[in-house]
Amino acid sequence: MSVTSRQLTLASRPHGAPTDENFALKTLELPPLKNGEVLLRTIYLSLDPYMRGRMSDAKSYADPVNVGDVMVGATVCQVQESKNDSFSEGEWVLAYTGWQDYAISNGEGLMQLGKEPANPSYALGIMGMPGFTAYMGLLDIGAPKAGETVVVAAATGPVGATVGQIAKIKGCRVVGVAGGSEKCKHAVEVLGFDACIDHKADNFAQQLEQACDNGIDVYYENVGGKVFDAVLPLLNTSARVPVCGLVSQYNATSLPEGPDRLGMLMGQILSKRIKMQGFIIFDDYGHRYDEFATAMQQWLQDGKIQYREHMVEGIENTITAFNDMISGKNFGKTVVKINSPL
Repeated sequence: MSVTSRQLTLASRPHGAPTDENFALKTLELPPLKNGEVLLRTIYLSLDPYMRGRMSDAKSYADPVNVGDVMVGATVCQVQESKNDSFSEGEWVLAYTGWQDYAISNGEGLMQLGKEPANPSYALGIMGMPGFTAYMGLLDIGAPKAGETVVVAAATGPVGATVGQIAKIKGCRVVGVAGGSEKCKHAVEVLGFDACIDHKADNFAQQLEQACDNGIDVYYENVGGKVFDAVLPLLNTSARVPVCGLVSQYNATSLPEGPDRLGMLMGQILSKRIKMQGFIIFDDYGHRYDEFATAMQQWLQDGKIQYREHMVEGIENTITAFNDMISGKNFGKTVVKINSPL
C-alpha cells in the first residue's frame, strides 16, 4: 500500500519571528521500501530553540536547513514497515526525521527504544538532548559545590528545570528565573527550588539581588538579555557560567539598544576570574551519554527529578507551537504529537 506523508519545509528564511509564510506544507507519496529500509511513522516531534538557528543561513556550528528542505528535528517514531532484519514492525525508535508524518530510513542513526517503552516521548526531553544538556553543562562546566548558589534562567523549561533539580541533588541553593507567577510557583513547589523570580516584574533585578544575598556561584545561561544584565553584577569571584542558549535574542534583527555592555562584561570576567563557556552537547559530550542516562534513570526512579511536557496536537500547529516556545508561552518541554501510535 502506498503511504502519503505531509512535510513542513522551509519556504524562506525568517526575518524576526518565523511566520506561516516561511514554511510550506507539502504532501507526497513515498516510494516502496527497498531491502534494508524501514518506514518510520512519526509519533512525537521535539521542538527546541536551536531550530531557529537552522532557519538562518548565518554561519554557525551546524549547517542551515536549505530552503525547500524538511525542517530538522528529533522524533520518536514507530516502525510501520520493515525490510531490515534489525528492526521489527511496531518497535519504537528515536530518530532525527524532522517535521513530517513519515520517513524512510536505512536504520543508521536510529536508537531503539523497544516495543513498549513506558514514556516514549521522554527520549526527546528528560532522557534526551535537553536532559543531557542540563546534566553536562551544570556538572562539567558549572561544577557546583554543596552550599553554593546556582541560578538558572528559563527555570521551568526542559533544560532549566533539570539543571535546578540536579543542583539541589548536589546540595546547592537554587534560584530560578521564569516568566509569570504560575511558573515560579511550579519551580518552588514542584521542582523544589529555594526561590524563583519572575523576570516580568518591574523590580526583577532587585528581587534577584535579594534572593542571592551571598552572590551567585553558578549561572546557567539559557536566555541572555535583561536576565543576564541582572545576573552579571551578582556573580562571585570564580563564578562559572555554562552558556547553553540565548533564547531572548534568537529572533532579534539588530543589536540591543542602550550602552555597549561588552567592556563591563570583560572587566567582570577579568577581575572576578569568571569562567564562561559555551558548549554543543553531542559534539562535546556525546561520548558521555551513557553516564548521563544511568544517573538520570536512577533519579527518575527515585522520584528525585520531576518532568513536565507541553504537548501540542497536530503537525498543522507546529509553527505556532514553535513560536510559543521561543517567546516563553509554553510550560515544560514542547512536544508535538504528529500521529497516534500504531
